[in-house]
Amino acid sequence: MNTVTIRVKGTQRDGTGEENAIELVTVGHSQVKNGVYYITYQEHVSGMEGSTTLLKIYSEPASLCLVRMGAFEQKQEFIPGEKTYCTYVTPYGSMKMAVATRLLRISRESTQTTEVEVQYDLEINGHWQSANSLLISVGDC
Repeated sequence: MNTVTIRVKGTQRDGTGEENAIELVTVGHSQVKNGVYYITYQEHVSGMEGSTTLLKIYSEPASLCLVRMGAFEQKQEFIPGEKTYCTYVTPYGSMKMAVATRLLRISRESTQTTEVEVQYDLEINGHWQSANSLLISVGDC
């Protein structure tokens, strides 16, 4: 397992056009196993402390699986052109979520430099919530 720096930039635009952005920079771990690239890190985003995030990046076919464990639990898949469903469990209750992935771009420049861009629409309990984007960069510490 390699120690890496992880940068996550997320934006969310709601139905009124209001946009919120969040950025996380943290140290985590990465490894490649059976052709799948795994990244793990501890959440430091306000309100999500106490959770571990695991990202599984698949090259062929391209997809991303986000798994949160701990105080918050979630397993969400991002597959281009598809809508996927999950239950998001928080200390305050759970909700049904869906993501419709519009774009997924994976760029691996080396074994230690990876960038993932995801654009998707988010639904909560069957209602559209927001248009979202994530940019995840992983590199040597």
